[in-house]
Amino acid sequence: MKKNEYKARRRTTIIILLALIVLLLSSKSFWKFFYPIPYRDLIFEEAQRNNVDPYLVAAIIKSESNFSFKAESKVGARGIMQIMPETGIWAAEQMKLDGFNPQDLYQVETNIKIGCWYLNNLNKQFKGNKILVVAAYNAGRGNVTQWLESKQWSGEHAEVDQIPFAETRKYVKKVLKNYSIYRHLYE
Repeated sequence: MKKNEYKARRRTTIIILLALIVLLLSSKSFWKFFYPIPYRDLIFEEAQRNNVDPYLVAAIIKSESNFSFKAESKVGARGIMQIMPETGIWAAEQMKLDGFNPQDLYQVETNIKIGCWYLNNLNKQFKGNKILVVAAYNAGRGNVTQWLESKQWSGEHAEVDQIPFAETRKYVKKVLKNYSIYRHLYE
């Protein structure tokens, strides 16, 4: 094979490979591998029951535990939606879940049930403002309320960089990115 023929074949092979890569990267099926929704039926059922966006629930789960029911944070948040035991006890009382034990937060069904109820509760307090709800899910409703009242943060999407807690700033951005991806892939 002559040198020019080899170069032409090599160039053609590279172009074909690049086209295949572009095709693969533009495929929703490819990205769904990285952004799955395990427990989809349960998430959608509880989200509907609690009037919350199921893709927001999926984005929070992805951000919190990457869908691991065994997850536990350094501060003790448990399960797939990383619920603090105290929050779980309070929510279970409000929901009238008889016999609740904080160990139950490792059970996917219980964790998603409480997590969706809690998101609905935050939705009511923050009048459906997703940014405030996500920030409160991470930093606590008291902190978010204080930030708003003291004008440390407006609660606006454009001002997410003004959230006083660095961890919460990063978290809100991550959840919103995941939310956007889930909506794009599955809606």
